[in-house]
Amino acid sequence: MSQNIFHAPFVGRDAELARLTDVVDRAGGGEPRAVLVAGDAGVGKSRTLAEAAAYAVSKGTAVFTGHCVDLGDVGLPYLPFTEILGALAADERFAPLFQAHPATARLLGGGGDGADRPQLFEGIAALLADLAGTAPVLLVLEDLHWADQSSRDLLRFLLSRGVLQRPTPGAPAHRLAVFASYRADDLHRRHPLRPLLAELVRLPAVERLELKPMPDTEVARLVRSLRAEPLSEVTVGRIVERAEGNAFYAEELLAATADEPGAVLPSGLADVLLIRIEQLPGAAQQVLRTAAVAGRRVGHDLLRDAVQLPDDELESALREAVGRQLLLPGRGATYEFRHALTREAVYADLLPGERVRLHGVFAKLLARRGRAGESAERAHHSRESHDLADALTASVEAADHAHGIGAPAEELRHLEGALDLWSSVDAGARPRDLDTVTLTLRASSAAARAGENHRAVSLTRSALAGAGPDADSELGARVRYTLAGDLMRVDSLKAAFRYSSEALAMIPAEPPSPTWVWAAATHVMAARYVGENEEAGRVAGDALRVAERLGLGDARADLIISVVGLDPRGNRRTREGRVRLRDARELARRAGNVPVEMRALFNLAVGCFESGDLGECLDWLSEGLDSAGRTGLLSSPYPVEMRYLHSLCLYTLGRWDECVRSAAAADRLPAAVGYAVGPALYVALARGDESAAERARALLNGPYDDWMAGLVAGVALTEAAVLRHDPEAAVAQFRTSVAALSDESGSRHAATVRLAALALGAIGDAVAERRSAGHEEGAQYWAATGEELVEAARATAAEGEDGGEQGPEGLAWLARAEAEWARVRTGPDVGAWRKAVDAFAFGDPYERARCRLRLAEALLEAGAREEAVAQARAVGETADRLGAVPLRAALDALVRRGRLAQASGDGGVPLLPALTARECDVLRLLALGRTNRQIGDELFITGKTASVHVSNILAKLGAASRTEAVAIAYREGLITTGSLS
Repeated sequence: MSQNIFHAPFVGRDAELARLTDVVDRAGGGEPRAVLVAGDAGVGKSRTLAEAAAYAVSKGTAVFTGHCVDLGDVGLPYLPFTEILGALAADERFAPLFQAHPATARLLGGGGDGADRPQLFEGIAALLADLAGTAPVLLVLEDLHWADQSSRDLLRFLLSRGVLQRPTPGAPAHRLAVFASYRADDLHRRHPLRPLLAELVRLPAVERLELKPMPDTEVARLVRSLRAEPLSEVTVGRIVERAEGNAFYAEELLAATADEPGAVLPSGLADVLLIRIEQLPGAAQQVLRTAAVAGRRVGHDLLRDAVQLPDDELESALREAVGRQLLLPGRGATYEFRHALTREAVYADLLPGERVRLHGVFAKLLARRGRAGESAERAHHSRESHDLADALTASVEAADHAHGIGAPAEELRHLEGALDLWSSVDAGARPRDLDTVTLTLRASSAAARAGENHRAVSLTRSALAGAGPDADSELGARVRYTLAGDLMRVDSLKAAFRYSSEALAMIPAEPPSPTWVWAAATHVMAARYVGENEEAGRVAGDALRVAERLGLGDARADLIISVVGLDPRGNRRTREGRVRLRDARELARRAGNVPVEMRALFNLAVGCFESGDLGECLDWLSEGLDSAGRTGLLSSPYPVEMRYLHSLCLYTLGRWDECVRSAAAADRLPAAVGYAVGPALYVALARGDESAAERARALLNGPYDDWMAGLVAGVALTEAAVLRHDPEAAVAQFRTSVAALSDESGSRHAATVRLAALALGAIGDAVAERRSAGHEEGAQYWAATGEELVEAARATAAEGEDGGEQGPEGLAWLARAEAEWARVRTGPDVGAWRKAVDAFAFGDPYERARCRLRLAEALLEAGAREEAVAQARAVGETADRLGAVPLRAALDALVRRGRLAQASGDGGVPLLPALTARECDVLRLLALGRTNRQIGDELFITGKTASVHVSNILAKLGAASRTEAVAIAYREGLITTGSLS
């Protein structure tokens, strides 16, 4: 480096640094925050973060930095987090904390099953939470645009639910800040980071900081500050013009000017960088060229072996490169380019043959080292050196490693890379124990575990095509029943049935074989889904006998579960059916088949829910989720359904705070199963959170049709339309949802009853409004629409999923639909609403309260004011306990409209809406006979403001005068004689 160049000062980023240091301070005070730092390459992101990190260190904050690396189409799973954990493990202050969370050690070379991914995420979150409890912590993640998918998934988890969420009351605050940088100019339209950024910036604790190009005046100040001697205005002007606000460009342009005075500067930054590099001794240039092929960072040993220089020459070359700040020494005897653009310029300047040769050198060195964690790098280097045979082998090894550390997305990518290479590699050079069908089926499995169900279908279809008509019958059957299972997961039921039928036909039942039994078990499920119950029962009976002969306990369990679903009199809603499901669960447990055990537990829980046994339902769900957590299967299909059902059960029971916490845990799952947070959306709507409707609508924006997302969104969006008194939208959503949820035969889903009842509520309101205004024609229009909805509810409730009548929940919604229909036809009907209130007594306090409100309205119209008051009190108690703001508002409106407060008598929960603290002060002074002006003087507010408070109090109490308001307040216990003294 020229002796005339100073260390670059920090210029032009004072405002951005202030924002970052403010986040550091707030995090240190217990308010965890994250900042996504965006900017073009070289604009100053790393330097700004370095200054913020230095500030954090000065304040006693522990700072840990992780870097992402560009390796083309392959990725190193969790690389930035591995770097952070490595630094944490090496820090004597925090090593005990690291050792207390052994699950995280898998990223540093330990073992582990890919299915343990949720446990890994939870373990890292717990480690960071404990770490932040010991000292304030700042995590810096650099170059997020190069992050692998597993790192992106882990970052999503940590920021959305892992460490930035507010801790439970009494728990220590998370003193944590996270800064993550990325190149904005690298994010093309289809860049995988874009959807993650869009998701993260919506989180309350995450903000985005964009580093825009610096003003010319600041660039000029930077350039001048880098030189001890004065610079001519012409020189400064030319640098400022070429730098275009980019600090790195400016520094490199100035450095090139210093090293070659009077030279004509090249027009591109790459040329500027190469001018500096070409001035280095030959050995240093050789080291940089070799390092550029390795990537942004390279270990000393690997670089030494690749460059093949004597140790003294290598050290001299490295000292020259480090002295010129082209390379920076790092932890663990590594070197990295000071800026990625430097590495890119050097790499691009290599001759094609030179580039191929060096990639080949690194591939051979990595193969010789034989480290599992380096397989992805080796695959990259082998591919770039055209050694496709080794690239194939390394890709498979990289997939093995990704599977072992719980990175299914990377496992899938490596397997797909291997599949791409397969046909280009001679048969003798391919892995001996693999073939394309087996490899494709393995990729399909990885896709399913990564939550890419549609990709799994595509891959299994490819395996089917690869197997061909002459394939071994057992392999052909296995591919087909695997495809049938994949298709059932994406609700392509007729196709699933077709392939399960083919699988069963390809392999004979005699002699008995496990393949036939599992093909039969899959076919039974598929047949049930398409209504072929007779065939399903026949095949299940045969398969059960064969499974028992072969001692296949888990297959017997799977078949028993399906058989229970086929029996209308002994289905999962009955005690008899659940006894058989418990037997199936025990068979699967003894066989060690956790997925089948999960299926049994799920059906036990659903049977309890459908029969109204919500307490027992929660018991089975807790057992199932605990088992799934212990075995690392929380992301598999049935545990995901259990998480949703767990939240739904808590919602139905009125345990809403628990529901929200349960759904928060489910929100850590992949976006493909976002429906699991549905019950929390129901709570949010019932508590008046209008944004819940947009969150529900977002569930419909996935790349594929998702049946469960459609169900959750349909209920939430219909409810939202009802709450905003929009009958058109409610009916439109009802029709859209019913059409989307109907199966391929046109049979409606059980949720049709609930959707119809909700939409009928909006229609009832519309009819009541029009009749009160004398618009009978408008009322008749809505009555005709209401008839369509109630008929749909009746038809659906008459036949449940197993062919019998719906359970208590479905019948309760039908009772509500009938009561709403009676309101549409003739007005509030006391008898119909009594039936609805009684129907929801199985354990749904919120819906029961909503029906009680309608009953109170009907009683009031019938003149039964005393009973109306009793019902209204019950509604108020439930609304206040649940925090159901819209329900409380509707009750308040009825109380005012019917003047029920005057008829309420003494005792019980007040019918009146809650007054604010200021309104209570004003009410007390009203009782003392103060005027508005006197109230204002005593409370230090204006008389006009006091008048507004008085008006609000009269409206809330349903009083016509100040005197009546005071009388109501005494009667309701809002004020007492003692409170006035």
